[in-house]
Amino acid sequence: MEPLKGKKTEMSSSENVSTKQQRIAQLARQMPEATLWSLSRYIDVKWLKEAFRRTRKDGAAGVDGQTADQYAERLDENLAALLTRAKSGTYRAPPVRRAQIPKGDGETRPIGIPTFEDKLLQRAVAMVLEPVYEQEFLDCSYGFRPGRGAHDALAALWSQAMKMAGGWVLEVDLRKFFDTLDHGKLQELIRPRVADGVLLRLIGKWLNAGVQTEGGLEYPEAGTPQGGVISPLLANIYLHEVLDRWFERDVRPRLYGAAFLVRYADDLVICFSRQDDARRVWEVLPKRVERFGLRLHPDKTRLVPFGSPNRSARAEPPPGTFDFLGFTHYWGKTRKGLWAIKRKTASDRFTRALCRVGEWCRTNRHEPLGAQQHALARKLNGHYAFYGITGNADALRRFEYEVTGIWYKWLARRSRQRMSWERFFKLLRRFPLPKATPIHSVLRRPANP
Repeated sequence: MEPLKGKKTEMSSSENVSTKQQRIAQLARQMPEATLWSLSRYIDVKWLKEAFRRTRKDGAAGVDGQTADQYAERLDENLAALLTRAKSGTYRAPPVRRAQIPKGDGETRPIGIPTFEDKLLQRAVAMVLEPVYEQEFLDCSYGFRPGRGAHDALAALWSQAMKMAGGWVLEVDLRKFFDTLDHGKLQELIRPRVADGVLLRLIGKWLNAGVQTEGGLEYPEAGTPQGGVISPLLANIYLHEVLDRWFERDVRPRLYGAAFLVRYADDLVICFSRQDDARRVWEVLPKRVERFGLRLHPDKTRLVPFGSPNRSARAEPPPGTFDFLGFTHYWGKTRKGLWAIKRKTASDRFTRALCRVGEWCRTNRHEPLGAQQHALARKLNGHYAFYGITGNADALRRFEYEVTGIWYKWLARRSRQRMSWERFFKLLRRFPLPKATPIHSVLRRPANP
């Protein structure tokens, strides 16, 4: 009966937290302009236990080397001590272990790896703040929000741009956003809405926590490294004010034509029906972001003509292409001969994914064939799960073809006997790779229940 008892306790804890989050959301809706002072009272041991359940257990360890399994050995004792330290102000945010990962354009992106306990506490605070700010965030924001994802952002962009018959697209790139986010301005944006001393103190400690690098301990004056559990929420709070509300409140009412913004974290595009509107916003946008300590990437921020070819043939330049969330958007003809916006895997993402597969095959070519097939199948299915959208079948099939060729290349290098294609195809019948599948195709229908 012990497993059932544990399951019942877990469900009770989850329901308890869900009820509290509903209360917080209701309070935020009823007091849209008010400052909320006592949100930390909702955090108790049950809240922390639910935060523990929601925190990933398989992530890399932080600077203390402690794993989730080690923390769970004395979970109740650890959570009680953590709650006391968090609310008394004696909790010290440990340094974040930072790693740099390549972005594919010659630059790198910093990834922060907090300790497991720090992740847990960040999750607990995010669980309090999220119901508050979900009442404030606008529909144009899709990144790291409950019930929303990248494909929702892509669908919104497609449907609104099709309705507008294209126009002009301002492709915006915030240079090193997570590395340059201004700590002081972020806290200024939070205080008018959330003035709980416990939460503000914890956020301040996370923003000012040291960063452990190969060169030693650093204390950056700006930025919140990607990888921190609370970083996406803080980024949304920041960009909600810097871009989303500014666009809806100050920009759109002054435009002559239709326009809309779609943002996923720090990736965004703004679409306009008129060129003059687009150019006016393009001129003021750098000044707007600079007020908040941000900069636009000079090469990646650009204005692209993107009117429907039918419309462009009359008075506008031919449509170009733009990238958003790993897809290149372009105009093409449907099977019925009509012009429509199509999406395909962006070339840099395609190349980067193949490079990762090639490196994996090179490193693991001496592993058993079954293990290699299993790992490659997971990589392919993961690729299909994101890039498998309507109209992208050619890129998916090409990816499958290239991965198959890469696998053959590295198996041929490990074999003492010559690996002919005939022999390799026999091997593929024993260890097949998954076929390219448009997971998000509009032609696919869910099975009958």
